[in-house]
Amino acid sequence: MILAQEEYNPVLPHTSEIIIGLIAFLLLLFVMTKFVKPRFEKLYEERAAKIEGGIEKAEKAQAEAEQALAQYKAQLAEARSEAAKIRDDARAEAEQIKEELRAQAEEEARRIVAQGEAQLQAQRAQLVAELREDLGRNAVLLAGRIVGESLEDEARRRGTVDRFLSELEASGAAGARK
Repeated sequence: MILAQEEYNPVLPHTSEIIIGLIAFLLLLFVMTKFVKPRFEKLYEERAAKIEGGIEKAEKAQAEAEQALAQYKAQLAEARSEAAKIRDDARAEAEQIKEELRAQAEEEARRIVAQGEAQLQAQRAQLVAELREDLGRNAVLLAGRIVGESLEDEARRRGTVDRFLSELEASGAAGARK
């Protein structure tokens, strides 16, 4: 009775409990490895694939965004250079228009001056003719009073006036030469 001599130890379980616990543990381990573990593995792989796919999509989106940014910058630079070209062309065109307007204004000024000179020459010729006529009339009157006869005859009067004026011009030109 060795068994009877041994006392019951409450800390140590009975052997039958250990065997039943071991069988239950192995059964639980089998169910976990057969059904639960593959399901967890599948979920884990799906989650990892989604994360990797998300990372790949993010990297792809980032690469596309960088490409779009580079394209935008290139278009912006092209637009700026085109704007500068348009601005330079506009300046050149404005300068050309300014030169054309200046040339037109100068031509118009020359035309106006020439027209004014021609008008002045015409007025001068008219004034000279009027003065000659007045001078001739006055000369004929004075000459008629001095000579004592009438110089009313038109042909005679013109001849006398023209001769007088010619002599006057000749003496004026001779005096200017000395």
